[in-house]
Amino acid sequence: MITLKSQREIDMMTKTGQLLADTHKQVAKMIKPGVTTWEIEEFVDGYLRKHGAISEQIGYRGYKYAICASINDEVCHGFPRKTSLKEGDIVTIDTVVNLNGYLADSAWSYPVGKVSDLTQKLLDVTKEALYKGIDQVKVGNRIGDIGFAIQTYVEAQGFSVVRDFIGHGIGPTIHEDPKVPNYGLPGKGPRIREGMVFTIEPMVNIGGYETKMDNNGWTARTRDGSLSAQYEHTIAVTKDGIFITTSQED
Repeated sequence: MITLKSQREIDMMTKTGQLLADTHKQVAKMIKPGVTTWEIEEFVDGYLRKHGAISEQIGYRGYKYAICASINDEVCHGFPRKTSLKEGDIVTIDTVVNLNGYLADSAWSYPVGKVSDLTQKLLDVTKEALYKGIDQVKVGNRIGDIGFAIQTYVEAQGFSVVRDFIGHGIGPTIHEDPKVPNYGLPGKGPRIREGMVFTIEPMVNIGGYETKMDNNGWTARTRDGSLSAQYEHTIAVTKDGIFITTSQED
């Protein structure tokens, strides 16, 4: 069942989203060779608590950390660790913030130092795919229009879209309906309506789209070992149009 949010709820979720956007801006300053994702974990946990918020994913189905930190071929749900990032790596930082009971979810992929041309293209294409999907969020369109726009763009660039992990409705719980795949057919799926709040989060691989799960039961990585990137925003559909609650733009 899709739960439609009131304007008041969307306003509160937007406050949460702006805190999450600010958190990503701070994280971006930290990303460099030699830093560890454990340092980022400690920073994010402290930064959120300092601002009266918490990471909603701590304790979610037993997950222990404030962030997911996925490096290179890790698609999503990588654990923060004390191993230093290296020149040429990419790392995706993903977190769900709870501020006064209202949620926001955003992931961002970062280059570590100088990366190869192919790696930079992966980052650029994945970010552009996110906004291609957002362009399809209009009252009366269907969820399938989002996935179709993402998939056709990504595949035209020679990359692949992960099938095993998708976007989702959000608030007051982390994962709600509707499911928002990053692939599919136009004109299919639930119709987009005022009051919907959901994430769009393309995960794009240089190689094939297949994934495999690590023994920790959480971390997914590309089956062929190719690099993977992800960009994610939380989107609200309001009477005044579409609003990116986690926008990092001033």
